[in-house]
Amino acid sequence: MIPTFYLIHLKKQLSLAQLKLIEILLPLIQSEKQVRLERLARVFPYPITTESRRRKLQRFLDLPNLTISLIWFPLITYWLTTYCPIGTRLSIAIDRSQWGSINLFMVSLIWEKRAIPLYWSLLPKLGNSNFESQTGNLQQVLPLFSEYKVIVLGDREFCSVDLGNWLREKGVFFCLRLKKNHCIETEHLVWQRLDELGIVPGTSLYFQGKRVRKTRASNRI
Repeated sequence: MIPTFYLIHLKKQLSLAQLKLIEILLPLIQSEKQVRLERLARVFPYPITTESRRRKLQRFLDLPNLTISLIWFPLITYWLTTYCPIGTRLSIAIDRSQWGSINLFMVSLIWEKRAIPLYWSLLPKLGNSNFESQTGNLQQVLPLFSEYKVIVLGDREFCSVDLGNWLREKGVFFCLRLKKNHCIETEHLVWQRLDELGIVPGTSLYFQGKRVRKTRASNRI
């Protein structure tokens, strides 16, 4: 069952035939637990040949108005205004997953121990994301949260001074996991590796206004 507010919005973007198709397709994806076009075409309940079903699904998925900005962002905005009062502190996680030749960058909203997808893109190359792809993906999402207090969360791939400074300039809080061999300036010109600070699971240390570096060059966060 598709939520009512989904249907209200989708009726503005899709024809009645297209809306009926998506009402069938979404539960089918959930039951099959995969999105391979050939598999969905075999089980799609239309009285036509499998090849015709495949072409029908392919044409539907190629519709120009099936975009994140037109379909998904309005639903996210409705959800935010319904469940999140203005000024609420919200956590946004950035992550990257790679399966074979597919390298996916994902931005998600953390809500009640769940990750709600906000924006995603395929990276043009394998391996870690760079500063341009990180900020490019975040720029798509941050305008949706202009009336909220946002904290961006990232693992060790995103422990970049440049990214931290960029987020600070945007007025966004952040918590980016540092690698244990990174150093902080605990005192003036006194640098210590994180793994030398005696931190163990279950404990925390807070340093404010300290410099961080991973090479001889350093920048302030």
